[in-house]
Amino acid sequence: MSYQPPVFLVQSGPADRLRAACRISSLVNLMPPVGLLSIAAYLRAHGIGTEVFDLNAYPANLPALKKRLLEKKPRYLGISCVTSTFNGAVMVASAAKKILPEIAVIFGGPHVSALKKKILDECPVVDALIAGEGEKSFLEFVSAGLENAPHIGGVVYRDHSGVSRFTGYRSDPVELDELPYPAYDALEGFPGRYGATLFNYPETPGASIISSRGCPYACSYCDRSVFRRSFRYNSAEYLYDHMRFLRASYGIRHLIFYDDQFTFNRERVVELCSKLIKKPVGMTFNCAVRAEHIDPPLLRHMKRAGCWMVSIGIESGDPVLLAKHRSGTQDISATTRCIRWIKDAGIRAKGLFMMGLPGETEESVRRSREFAFSLPLDDLNLTKFTPFPGSPLYERAHELGLFDEDWDRMDCMSFQFVPEGLTRERLEQLYGEFYRAHFKRPGVWLHYLKMLSESPDSWRRFLAHAGHYLKFAINT
Repeated sequence: MSYQPPVFLVQSGPADRLRAACRISSLVNLMPPVGLLSIAAYLRAHGIGTEVFDLNAYPANLPALKKRLLEKKPRYLGISCVTSTFNGAVMVASAAKKILPEIAVIFGGPHVSALKKKILDECPVVDALIAGEGEKSFLEFVSAGLENAPHIGGVVYRDHSGVSRFTGYRSDPVELDELPYPAYDALEGFPGRYGATLFNYPETPGASIISSRGCPYACSYCDRSVFRRSFRYNSAEYLYDHMRFLRASYGIRHLIFYDDQFTFNRERVVELCSKLIKKPVGMTFNCAVRAEHIDPPLLRHMKRAGCWMVSIGIESGDPVLLAKHRSGTQDISATTRCIRWIKDAGIRAKGLFMMGLPGETEESVRRSREFAFSLPLDDLNLTKFTPFPGSPLYERAHELGLFDEDWDRMDCMSFQFVPEGLTRERLEQLYGEFYRAHFKRPGVWLHYLKMLSESPDSWRRFLAHAGHYLKFAINT
């Protein structure tokens, strides 16, 4: 039997991290690349050896990856990236091509799914792209070879004349309940290397699950390039068994459901929680919801099943701004009511806000701040709006304000887009004022200290990287 070299899969990190710089985002929140691990498990289930390298978690491992490439000489290198890690992915691809000139480099992820042929036109080091869902397309690609790319759905490739072409999206998505669990065992340092946002978990080790794909809504700021308008989800039985597997195999104590709409199918959540209540797995969990899809009985049921924190997308406290950008309800009074329901159920509530959307003004920022401070939130997160490729606003961003399309900095940590009527300097001031006002409120520091006391591992992480946190706070 002839030796078949393994397929190498890489989760890219930002280019500056691959040059050994530190990003505060990697200290605050670092979760395993479950999408890439799902593809690894799918390949393995079909008899294809696979190795995984997470350079987002281990940027210093690039030399080790190069050494492994020389040892194993794989035919295929799959690299997953988002917008802010794309240039890092190109660095990895270039390094691989220098070592193994004949290796086929295939990119995937939301950034390349959105831009498709533009990526191949501008990046000769990339041989092909997977646009959309990756499991079936990547399996067919590594089974049939680069020369058969025109016959594989969901692939962007170059024809014999060098012209970039897209074969079209697949019409046969995978059945989520038929997928093997992600290949956690292929991931170096799992689960200990990874951690959720400070204060946002009671115990370690932790893990994450993506239990659905797509979103039924169409907000202007969301990237829809991978799953487009589709929306489907795992069954309660599959999720329960997945949780049991993580507990038994890795001792996982806390789980984060990384779904935009975890409670969209109420019956699924009720069934899952009933299973967890009847036969607990020794695990708490967090999830994200929309106000339209929660109610007091459901929240009480989730609490009994181990729900520890619920994040709710609020975005803005200005109804006029919400009406321009948010699909579904823009009723902020409904948001207030739902957050009180979450708190009444004994679950922590985290509010997710966004600053800098097109149409943002100093007045709308003031309204958002006042609204945020009126809510009984345990924690809040304020991101800096970024028009990502694949979102409806991306194509119009240059018409709606100033847009510095620097992909390395498009990570929601800087104002790459500045709406008309504001300046980048003023936005940064308003952002800093928002957080400073938040922490100056009576009792806020005591509340965060209490949250730290309820999450002992957060103390360890906070003290280990105190210098980075303080530097970030001073510069905010």
